[in-house]
Amino acid sequence: MASEQMQKGWEKVESHLDKGHPDRALKLLEEVDGKGEHAMTWMLAGRARWLEAKDSGAASTYRKAASNFRYAMRLDPRNRKFNSTYNDLLNDMNEKRIGEFIIPPLVRDGTPTITAFAAMSVAFVVLLIAVGQLSGGGAPSTDQTVLMAVSYTDVNGLATEGDIEIRIHADAPSHAASFLDHVEAGTYDGTVFHRVIDDFMIQGGDFQNGDGTGGYAASWYGYCDGVQQSASAGCSATSYTLPDEVDNGRKHDSCTLSMAKTSNPHTGGSQFFLIPEDSSPEWLDGVHTVFGTITDGCEHVTAISATTTDSSDRPVAPVTLEEVVLTSNDASPWFVFW
Repeated sequence: MASEQMQKGWEKVESHLDKGHPDRALKLLEEVDGKGEHAMTWMLAGRARWLEAKDSGAASTYRKAASNFRYAMRLDPRNRKFNSTYNDLLNDMNEKRIGEFIIPPLVRDGTPTITAFAAMSVAFVVLLIAVGQLSGGGAPSTDQTVLMAVSYTDVNGLATEGDIEIRIHADAPSHAASFLDHVEAGTYDGTVFHRVIDDFMIQGGDFQNGDGTGGYAASWYGYCDGVQQSASAGCSATSYTLPDEVDNGRKHDSCTLSMAKTSNPHTGGSQFFLIPEDSSPEWLDGVHTVFGTITDGCEHVTAISATTTDSSDRPVAPVTLEEVVLTSNDASPWFVFW
């Protein structure tokens, strides 16, 4: 149940939206519910992104709005207003010929629509997560594939966009499950790669602060700020961390995905790093958990690693992770996650 103060905050946010000020609405939402714990916060964020999209016409902003609405409905699936607003957004996107997801539809006229497949995929993933949590897990039983859409400015000053395809490995079950949960929830959409080091790696995933100081595991995996506990009682969700899974036999080869953490064990959260084509930091083997392999688009990781940075290794021009989507599930080849 939201507090009276939070409800008043939402009313002010709606007032900003009614007046056509999405930037003010989003800033106020950070103050009202910075952790994004309430469905109404996500719904209002979706409305704000929708307003921004109408002004800019940017497909990525439309998709962010859709992602916000989907997460609101996940938190409050019985809210008819959320569903109605979401459908209005989809109609707007359809009129502008903007796909809800990066991956194009497999089928068209006379077959299930994009919206139908998206709704089926979200419902199916939520069901899998719920069943997994009831059985004490939720880890994927087989490798799955995600697609990252990134935008950046290369060393020549050219604005560039590209897709990075990554195979997420089930042999790091906690890391894979948490990462995929964040992907499904749209947590990473619109975040930045805040740390970039040439010939080494590019790091992102801090959806809280965007500077490497925030982010946490998507669910409870037995660790609170690196300390093992039998239950999550007394541990804030923002302190959930992952158990190290460095014994899965995977190395920090070029074009791999690994989990960022502090110098202490079991402190991985949501931050991750991608290793470019010209790097293989073997000194990280046995310390950080490798849980993915880049199967296509590693040239974008290499290009980003060479971008200009300041003294803190932060890119001078933003490197943005526009959207991450789950594209396949090898355990169910007849079904595609859009």
